[in-house]
Formats: sequence, structure tokens, C-alpha cells
Amino acid sequence: MIETPKIVETVALPMAFLHLTVPTSEIQKVMIPGLNEVKAAAAAQGVSEAGPWFTHHLVKPKGTFDFEICVPVAAPIVTAGRVQAGVWPAMKVVRTVYHGDYSGLGAGWGEFEAWIAKNGYKTAEDLWERYLTGMEAGPDPANWRTELNRPLVGR
Repeated sequence: MIETPKIVETVALPMAFLHLTVPTSEIQKVMIPGLNEVKAAAAAQGVSEAGPWFTHHLVKPKGTFDFEICVPVAAPIVTAGRVQAGVWPAMKVVRTVYHGDYSGLGAGWGEFEAWIAKNGYKTAEDLWERYLTGMEAGPDPANWRTELNRPLVGR
């Protein structure tokens, strides 16, 4: 389900994002429209995408998703409506890649969190989920890949 986790230093990555807070039951209703809104705002400014889109969850979801739908961009954007400019900061994270359908992400995160605890790492409250390949890779979820990231705060 997940690859062996590893410690990685990220680099700062300019992004355009939309912050949303929704009940867990609403996540599927807002994700794609929100992503389209972010992509449209960047495109309207002539700014191209610079990699796979991702979400930044400000806290671990528990009944409510308090998160940002993010698109990495080749250049900073100007805030437009609900879409803001931001940066995925440079930081040290523990990272894995989950293989499979999005419906199994909860179990993937559970396996990842268990590995983190077993190995004595301490993480920040937030988490980052990058969608490396999904439905665009074909209808077989076995080919889908989602990168899971937890910022480290110590060990």
C-alpha cells in the first residue's frame, strides 16, 4: 500500500492555492471544482503549472477538512478572488508514496503514521498530499500514486 518512508529535504515551491474548511462528507464535492478554480486563476495571469497539484491540510482531518488546494506555479501569482499566492516552504519531511485508489488513502495514512510513531519521529500538525498520478494515468487505481508528507519537528 505504501512505499518505505524516507526523510527528505524539500525546496521552496511557489504555489497558487484556495483555502477551504468543509465537513468530511463534502470533500468530494469541493475538490475538483476547487482545483479548477486555482488552475483557472493561474492561467488567467499567464502563469503555468510547475508540477503535480497537492493539498496542504492545516491539521489532521477529524470530521472537518481545513485545507488548501494547491497548484505549483512557474512564477508567483497575484491574489485573484479566493485564490491566493503562497509557497510550499523548504523543510524536512518524512515522505512515502501510497499506491491505489483515493478511497484507500485513510488506510495509507494510518500505515504511514504507524511507521512514523514506531521510528520515533515527531511531526508538525499539518500534512501535505501530492497527487503524482491519478485518473489521468488510466482507470486502474493500481497505477495511481499519491505522495504523503509530514513535516518533522524533531526526533
